[in-house]
This record gives sequence, C-alpha cells and structure tokens, in this order.
Amino acid sequence: MNPAIGYTAIVGVALVSALIGFYGLRVSRTTSDFYVASRTVRPWWNASAIGGEYLSAASFLGVAGLILLTGSAALWFPIGYTAGYLMLLLFVAAPLRRSGAYTIPDFTEARLESPWARRVTSLLVIVIGWFYIVPQLQGAALTVRITTGLPSWVGSVAVAVIVAVVVAAGGMRSITFVQAFQFWLKLTALAVPVIALLLVVGGGEPPAQLTPAEAFPPSAGPGDLDVYRTVSLMVALLLGTLGLPHVLVRFYTNPDGVAARRTTVIVLVLLSVFYLFPTIFGFLGRAFAPDLAASGEADALILLLPERLVPGPIGDVLTALVIAGAFAAFLSTSSGLVISLAGVISQDLLGGSVRGFRIAAIVSTVVPLLVALATESSGLAGSVGLVFAFTASTLCPVLILGIWWRGLTSRGAIAGMLTGAVLSGAAILGGPFVATSVPLIAPYLEQPAAWTVPLAVIVIVTVSRLDRRGTPAGTDAFLTRLHVPER
Repeated sequence: MNPAIGYTAIVGVALVSALIGFYGLRVSRTTSDFYVASRTVRPWWNASAIGGEYLSAASFLGVAGLILLTGSAALWFPIGYTAGYLMLLLFVAAPLRRSGAYTIPDFTEARLESPWARRVTSLLVIVIGWFYIVPQLQGAALTVRITTGLPSWVGSVAVAVIVAVVVAAGGMRSITFVQAFQFWLKLTALAVPVIALLLVVGGGEPPAQLTPAEAFPPSAGPGDLDVYRTVSLMVALLLGTLGLPHVLVRFYTNPDGVAARRTTVIVLVLLSVFYLFPTIFGFLGRAFAPDLAASGEADALILLLPERLVPGPIGDVLTALVIAGAFAAFLSTSSGLVISLAGVISQDLLGGSVRGFRIAAIVSTVVPLLVALATESSGLAGSVGLVFAFTASTLCPVLILGIWWRGLTSRGAIAGMLTGAVLSGAAILGGPFVATSVPLIAPYLEQPAAWTVPLAVIVIVTVSRLDRRGTPAGTDAFLTRLHVPER
C-alpha cells in the first residue's frame, strides 16, 4: 500500500474534524454548553452524532473481520448492536431525558438520594469508559501501521491528542458537530467502496480465491453456533447498550423526552443501513481475501480489500476513503467516551467548572492511552463485546430498575453494581487463565453476561426488599417526573 494514501486520508480527517470542532467552540460559552450542549440538539443532529460515537472500531473494522474469521455466525454482533437501541427506545430514552440530570451518576444520586450510590456509579462509568477507549486506540494503531508503515503507537497517540484537544476546547456542543460529520463520513467510506467492489466482482474480475462451498462451509454458519455463547452474547449486546455512558449522555442534550424518542428511532434506521456494508465487506473477504484470516490481519480486511480487488488509481481512492472512515470511527467514539468521562470526573472531583471539565478531558484520554500502548488487541469486536458484558452486569440493571421499579434502594443498587462488577470483571480478566486449566467452563467465562446479569438483578432486588425503609422519600415524585410526558 502506498503510504501517501494513508497519510493524506488520516491528515485530512484530522484537519476537518479539528476545524469543525473549533467552529463549535465559537458557540460553547456556558457550563451547560460543555456538558449537555444546553439541551438544544435536535433529533437528526443528535442521531447523527450518536451514530458517529456508537459506530466504533468494532463496528467499522471488527464486524467485517469477525465475518471473515467465523462466517455468518458473526452476524449476531451487528444484530445485537442495533437491537440494543430498540431497548433504549422502549425503556430508557424519554424517562432519562426527563430526569434533568447531566450524567449517569447525577441520575442515580437523584433517584436514590444517596451520595454513595453516586460514587459507585461514577467509578463504574470511568472504568467502562477507559476500557472502551482502549480498543479505539488499538484500532488506530492497526490502521496507521497497515496504511503508512509507521510504528503502531503513532496511531494511538495521534487519536488521543486530537480527541483531548477538541473535547477540552469545545465540550459537548462542539463535539456534536464533529461526530455528526464523522457518522456520514463513515457511512460514505463504506458504502461507496462496497458498491464499487460489487460492480467489479459482478463483472467476473478478479476470480474468487475460494469456491462458494469453501468460503461458506456449514461450520461457518448459524447451524454451528454454540447456544450458550450466542444467548450470552445477545444478552450482553442488548442490555449493554443501555448502560453505555457515552450513549446515555446524548439523551440529556435533547430538548425534551419526545425528541429523545425521535432521536432513538432515527438512530435505529441509521444503524440498520450502516451495518449492511461491513457485513458485505466480510463476505467478500471470505471469498477474495481468505489469507488475511490465516495471517492474523482479519481486522485490516476493510483497509486492504479495495486495493486488492481494484488495483490502480480507483483502488487508491477507495482505499483512501476507507482509511478516512476508519480514522473517523476512532476519533468519534473516543470523543464521546471522553466527553462522558470528563463530565463525571469534573462533577465529582473538580467542582463541575469549565476548567475542571478540560482537566478531566485530558486525564480521561491519558489513562487509556497508557493501557493501549502497553497491550495488544485480541480482536476489536470481541474486546468491545466484553465491555458490553461488563456494562450489562453493572449499570444497566440499576438504570432500568431505577426508572421502572419503585422499590429500588441505594443499598440494593450498590450491592448489585458491585456484584456485577466483581463477577463479570473476574470472568473477563481471569477467564483466559482459568479456561486453560478447566476447559469445561471456558464458554461461561468467555461470555459471562448470561449468568452475571441475572445474579446482579437478584442481588439488587433481594437487598432492596430487605431494605424497605431505605426507599427514598422523594421516589414517587421523581418517578412521576420520569414518566409523565411534557406538555
């Protein structure tokens, strides 16, 4: 691959994102602008921005890579990512917007009237955010190494610096414009190459490296799926979306609950369209680039396939486009995560000022950067899926029960969040070591959500039932505010 293509695409996306961000800085003046864009973001803008930050390295590169490796079994990932937003629409979007909170810890403190519930929630939001940023930085490292030949660390550092500067400069209002632009860039960067590749393949050139029977054997289809792993993965993806801090904070920027619901419906449509294209890339890869799976470069499929199938200037243009889209994915998701983390850290530790927000944005970027530099990616979609499992086991149950169950108490919420964090965290971090000694339990540690989520809910409900006097005095009034539509 010509390094000039990679340099041009990456620098171009970085410059345009920075210019749009600094344009947003001109209208970011108040604390409310920095935290929730003064709650004035309309549904189409907000939906585009959510698509920008939600469609991460796992969506842009990882889904196609998984399909290359495992065939149609990997389709559960885009299905789960999209269906998670249906859960948001049904159970969370409008009530969360009506809560009037700035962050998820604000919500739990207001609902449970407990500073300790807030502290535990804040800690979990920070952990989730940091672990979600790491795959974005690792994806940037992969992209820079493949497309320019530079050391991997350059990509991670470049994304971290750009995100820290743009977020610290303009906050939520500024980053909304940037993320909306980056979503449409990502969609274009996949749609145009896919259409071009289908036209080339339809013309019979070049010939496929594998026959259909070899590219799509029965073992690479739904019939070979492990039932437990599939169910557990869907639990993680469906419920994990409900607890993602960078997604939830977006609903605080809508003017009202009705706008929040409309935003979620638009997001569902945008995600459904987007995921068609990495899926097609993955299936094309199984037929025309199976060697990438054997070489350990599956996550680079989208970056390498256009040049392989369409050599020459047109292939260079398509390659530049997918590189630009990939870099936009790393920037937009990392920006959303840093925004949510900076809001929590500055509110809890730095007084909630604009200066505190900027300091928190830098801290929120540096820590995951150090982790990304010290570790290697084990598969972008898979690593993000484990973050979803952790989120589904911790924040999601408290959020849903806090909105829909009057009997929730602060002790129950804290006990459930800690239970889910300990169990899912132990499975995720210790699973690979235990599984080698006891292979029989490997599936339950590789995909823990099917048992960690129910246990967390049982603990929340049991402790809350035993702590009936702990029900906050203002519960009825707060729930009324969540569920009574605005005029």
